[in-house]
Amino acid sequence: MKIAVLPGDGIGTEIVAEAVKVLNVLGLKFEMEQALVGGAAYEAHGHPLPESTLKLAQQADAVLFGAVGDWKYDKLDRPLRPEQAILGLRKHMGLFANFRPAICYEELVGASSLKPELIAGLDILIIRELTGDIYFGQPRGRRVATDGHFPGAEEAFDTMRYSRPEIERIAHVAFQAARKRSKKVTSVDKANVLETFQFWKDVVTEVHAQYPDVELQHMYVDNAAMQLVKAPKAFDVVVTGNMFGDILSDEASMLTGSIGMLPSASLNTNNQGLYEPSHGSAPDIAGKGVANPLATILSAAMMLRFSLNQPEAAERIEVAVKKVLAQGLRTPDIYSAGTTKVGTREMGEAVLKALG
Repeated sequence: MKIAVLPGDGIGTEIVAEAVKVLNVLGLKFEMEQALVGGAAYEAHGHPLPESTLKLAQQADAVLFGAVGDWKYDKLDRPLRPEQAILGLRKHMGLFANFRPAICYEELVGASSLKPELIAGLDILIIRELTGDIYFGQPRGRRVATDGHFPGAEEAFDTMRYSRPEIERIAHVAFQAARKRSKKVTSVDKANVLETFQFWKDVVTEVHAQYPDVELQHMYVDNAAMQLVKAPKAFDVVVTGNMFGDILSDEASMLTGSIGMLPSASLNTNNQGLYEPSHGSAPDIAGKGVANPLATILSAAMMLRFSLNQPEAAERIEVAVKKVLAQGLRTPDIYSAGTTKVGTREMGEAVLKALG
């Protein structure tokens, strides 16, 4: 089992280090190779995704990814910005299906900004299409407008687009995932305004005919955003496009108390995957030893389950995380009165100890 380890920037190096420690005590045989990505790669090689890093990722069974980005790179040309590394990996590895579970652990009910009765027992799986939509659509750029409200003015433009195969394959992923859960899928679109998402709605409805045992609900994205904070437990599996999924999954993460608790998996058709916490590089707290490593550790558990066929080891990690939370240990993002505040390394060490 070969794992490409790409810590990246900011807190990425700190949280990935703790996940690697956890993987190393499981008694499994891993070949782990580390490489630079993001801003760190730009500094060393002049590009956020060097060819050597991309090759390593493509040849690995799975990629454990930290986070990329820093404000100091914001003035670079867009192709050289750290965030282009993750977009490049998704594109070149064909990582079209993003799984973002939002689970509210019993011990963290009080850390959520919502009332306990709304989020106690919350377990949502957001499935985001990852390689299409406005993030990758062409053409895009800047130009001088020849029409519209201000002809002759400078304007910027992006293209939102989806093909039938792209929608069909993510719909199948969602319905198959729902069969293992509560057999309910909510497809989120903006069909009342966008032609792209009327097409999305039509294709998802057609695919649903192959899954008569699964309930399908369509919901506009603005309503979905509202319902996530009004009645979040009404959702089970949510499937949506790239941009809407990006926004809604971050919203859902805060229902759980902190985005620092939200792991993610991005898979291709061969179950080769990239596993990363849903949060960013947080340069404001980098190097302070206070970042929450649990999302990254739980991402490693997802990697064991989905790409490395080690479900027992994955469950061991998940149980260990629950034990640590039950002991009252908290990083600053999930700290509350009556619990014990710890740093990144202390939280990682606690998980190691709970693994036994």
